[in-house]
Amino acid sequence: MEPITDSEKYKGIIFASGAYILWGILPIYWKLLHSVPALEVLAHRIVWSVVFLWGLLTIKGNISSFLTEIKELVRRPRILLGIFIAGLILNLNWGTYIWAVNHNHIIQTSLGYYINPLVSVMLGMIFLHERLSLWQLLAFILAAAGVVSLTIQYGAFPWVAVILALSFGLYGLFKKLINIGSITGLTLETMLTSIAAVIYLVYLNNIGMGVFRFFPSQTTFLLAGAGIVTAIPLLLFAAGARRLPLFVIGFLQYISPTMTLLLGVFIYHEPFTRGHLMSFVVIWIGLIIFSMARTRVLAGLENKILSKVGADLST
Repeated sequence: MEPITDSEKYKGIIFASGAYILWGILPIYWKLLHSVPALEVLAHRIVWSVVFLWGLLTIKGNISSFLTEIKELVRRPRILLGIFIAGLILNLNWGTYIWAVNHNHIIQTSLGYYINPLVSVMLGMIFLHERLSLWQLLAFILAAAGVVSLTIQYGAFPWVAVILALSFGLYGLFKKLINIGSITGLTLETMLTSIAAVIYLVYLNNIGMGVFRFFPSQTTFLLAGAGIVTAIPLLLFAAGARRLPLFVIGFLQYISPTMTLLLGVFIYHEPFTRGHLMSFVVIWIGLIIFSMARTRVLAGLENKILSKVGADLST
C-alpha cells in the first residue's frame, strides 16, 4: 500500500470533519419535520436514500458492477441475511434519533454517540474476542459511572442514549463481519428494508393520513431531501476514512455529539444542570483516555504498571 501524502491527509480531515459537522447539525433538519410522525419520516428517509444512492450509482457508472455484486450475494444467503439485519439495526438507530430529536431528547442523542466508541469496544470483546487494554478498561468504567450518574439525575434510564449507542455499535459489528463495499452495503441495506417502508407510505396515503404531497411544499421538499442529508455525510466519511489513520478518525468523531449537545443546550434549551455537566465531564475524561489509550506514552505507562503489579504478585 502506498503511503498517504500530507495533501491526501489534509483532504481526509476536510472530508471527515465535514461529515461529522453535518451529523452534528442534523437535528435542525429533523426539527423542521417535528409535525410529521417519526415513523413516517423514517419511512421517507429509507425510500429517498434508495433513490439517491441509485442515482449516485448511475452517475458513477457503477450499476453493472453493483448488479454483479448482488448476483454473487444471492448465492451467499448468510451474507444477505446479515445485510438485512444490519439494515434493520440501522433503521432502529435512524428512527430512534428522529423520535428523540422531535421529543426534546437532543442531549440524550449526544450522550449516545459519546459512549458509542466504548460500546463498540465492549461488543468487540464479546463477539470478536478482542482484548481490552488497562486504559480502555478505565475509560469504560468512567463512562459507565457517568451514565449511572445521569440516570440518577434524570430519574429514568437514558434509554434513547443506550439504544443509539448499542444500535450503531451493532451496526458497525455487522459491517465488520459482512465486509462489503460501503456504497454497495448501504444501498442493499436500504433496498431490503425499503419494501416495508413503501408499503407503509402507500397505506398512509390510502387512508388519507400521509403528509407527502406531489406538489411543492416545505414538508414535501424536506421529506424528499431526507435521502440526501442521510447519504452525503456517509459519502464524506467514507472519503475521509480512506485517507486518515484510525486514531485521527477517533478524535474527529467527537465533533458530532459535541455540536449536538451545544444545539440541545443553547438553541433548543433542553434542561442541562450542573449535575448533568459533571456527569458529562466524567464521560469526556473517559473518552480522552480511550482516545489516547494506544499512544506511545500511555502504552508505555501501562506496561510499567502491569510489570510492577506482576512483580508484586510474584513476591
